[in-house]
Amino acid sequence: MAREVSGILTALTTPFDDSGKIDKSLLRKVVDRSLDAGVDALVAGGGTGEFATLTDDERLRLFDVVIEHTAGRAPVVCQTGGMTASTAIQLSRAAEKSGADVLMLTNPYYEPLTVAEVSRYITDVASAVETPIMLYNNPFTTGVNLDAETLAAFGRDVPNVQYVKDSSKNYEQALRLIHHHRDDIKLIMGWDSYSFSALLEGATGVMVGAANLVPDEIVAVARALRAGDVDGARELWRRVFPVIDALLTVPFSQAVKAGLRLRGFPVGAPREPLQELELEGVAQLEAALARLDG
Repeated sequence: MAREVSGILTALTTPFDDSGKIDKSLLRKVVDRSLDAGVDALVAGGGTGEFATLTDDERLRLFDVVIEHTAGRAPVVCQTGGMTASTAIQLSRAAEKSGADVLMLTNPYYEPLTVAEVSRYITDVASAVETPIMLYNNPFTTGVNLDAETLAAFGRDVPNVQYVKDSSKNYEQALRLIHHHRDDIKLIMGWDSYSFSALLEGATGVMVGAANLVPDEIVAVARALRAGDVDGARELWRRVFPVIDALLTVPFSQAVKAGLRLRGFPVGAPREPLQELELEGVAQLEAALARLDG
C-alpha cells in the first residue's frame, strides 16, 4: 500500500559516470546519504535529477533503482510527467508497478497550455493509475501557473490527486493552499528557501534539492519544529540558509553537483547540454559551506 509523504523530501540528484550514463552504484549511495540523515521521503527523476535530459527508459531504470534500494525505508515519489498524456501514463503505470508511493506529474512544457488542456492531461493520467498523484506546478518551465483555487479543485474532483509540489515562488499562493485548501490538496513546498517558513505555517512537507548537499542540517530544522522548538529551529535555519541561498543564485542542478563534490561526495558532471557550474559560483558555494562548518 502506498504511504503518505510529509516532512522533508529530497529531490534526488542523478549521478552520471564518465561516459554519461546513470551511475547506479553511486545512485544507491545518493539514496543512502539522504536516508541516513533521516529525510522523510525521496523523489526520483525530478528537476534536480535532470529528468528532461533522460530517455524514458532511463527514467524507468532510475525509478527501479531508487525504489529497490530504498527498500521501504521511506516513501518514494517518482516524477512521471511527459510531453503527452500517453507518455505520462506509460511512465506512471511502470512506476506504479515498481512500487512508487506517489507519482509526481509535471505538465507538458515548451508550449504554454490552457487550463483546460492541463486539466485534460491531469485527469487522463490520474484516471489511468491508482497511486496517489502529486501535481507539479512549475510555471517557470511550463509557462502556466495553476493558482491555489485551481489546484484545490483538482484535489476535490480527481480522487487520487492528493498533493501539489508548488514551485511557483508565489508565497501568497502557498499560504492560500495551506490555510484555505488543506482539506482539498496537501502542499509540498517546492522552493528551497521557503522551507522553514512553509513548515512553520503548516505545509505538509517541503521538497528540497539542497537536502542532497546538507541533509543533516535540513532534517535538524524539521525535527526542531516538530518538537515545538521554534527558536531552536530558526537558529538552525539561519546557519544553513546561506548554503541554500548560494545554490539558488546559480543554476541549481549544476550547483547541487558542485556542492556535493566540495563535500567530498562527487556524483559526476551534469548531463549535456548542461555544463559544470562556473568557477565564480563554485567559490560562492564553497564560502557558504565554509561558514556553515565554521
